[in-house]
Amino acid sequence: MTDTLVELDDVKVWFPIKSGLVLDRHVGDVKAVDGVSLTIRRGETLGLVGESGCGKSTLGRAILRLYEPTAGRIVFDGQDISHLDDDKLRPLRRRMQMVFQDPFASLNPRHSVGRIVGEPLRAHGLAARGELSKRVRELLEIVGLPADAMGRYPHEFSGGQRQRIGVARALAVNPSFIVADEPVSALDVSIQAQILNLLESLQNDFELTYLFIAHDLAVVRHISDRIAVMYLGSVVEVSPSDDLYTNPLHPYTISLLSAVPIPDPVVERARRPILLSGDLPSPANPPTGCRFHTRCPYVQATRCRDEVPPLRALAGEHTVACHWAQEIKAGQIAPREREPIFEPGPHEPELVPPPT
Repeated sequence: MTDTLVELDDVKVWFPIKSGLVLDRHVGDVKAVDGVSLTIRRGETLGLVGESGCGKSTLGRAILRLYEPTAGRIVFDGQDISHLDDDKLRPLRRRMQMVFQDPFASLNPRHSVGRIVGEPLRAHGLAARGELSKRVRELLEIVGLPADAMGRYPHEFSGGQRQRIGVARALAVNPSFIVADEPVSALDVSIQAQILNLLESLQNDFELTYLFIAHDLAVVRHISDRIAVMYLGSVVEVSPSDDLYTNPLHPYTISLLSAVPIPDPVVERARRPILLSGDLPSPANPPTGCRFHTRCPYVQATRCRDEVPPLRALAGEHTVACHWAQEIKAGQIAPREREPIFEPGPHEPELVPPPT
């Protein structure tokens, strides 16, 4: 048994673009995931971050084979599952589960909580008829819900309670690996903390491995052992959690972290956010070379536009896909100046920071 539970090797997930009166002409592809290589170790939480539309959720679903990869290899516990058929995948489904983003849409409103949580047990034949209710009560108790929740329906619960139901459903088949697809983004901040604490507690109790997908950098730092940063279908940086926040190397990561509010007014006023120009390019027609070069404040000459930077190790386990990461970190390359977002009109006062 190795330390690696999930291994991705140059995984691509492309969705065809059809045209014509009967949609029979293939005119292109949406390259949602384009050449991702990652490893997820047993018992760890790998955070996956990036802006909306970068391919995070698509990658998570491809790992669970909810999407079939266009190319590349997905290896789960030493077995290549990239193109297994449904019959061969079925035994592995018990070991891989998902907690979905929206607790209001991921639960069937016509089914009771007992039926929702017990469905995986029935589907995999893991509990006899007389034992099913007992097992469902145990699962609800594990996630902090009362036993009488079995007979109630999803609309009778709050958002946080519904997400707990989703977690109980994922735990029902005793999985080894869980993909948590932005499980707290639709919840209030106080409820987010409860769900995160629940996930950490369950990981310790049941030796779970998580892929935690999110766009909130503070949440990811709290729960993750390592973090992978994704941009336009590709992974641009992978690092231990604390190292990523104290020593970001990729310009995209540096820009993201510069926009995270700091709860210290003195530090917040003194620092300078790095603004990205333009919009996210279309995944149907990504830029050549480094995909970030169209928005990068540190872009250099032609190399960034012509050469695809490999994901290379620069400091221990800290890997980054940037030609100039070392020079940027050493201060040898400065960010380009940007025009101010706000310019006061003739009758508007200038925005000045309060005195320190």
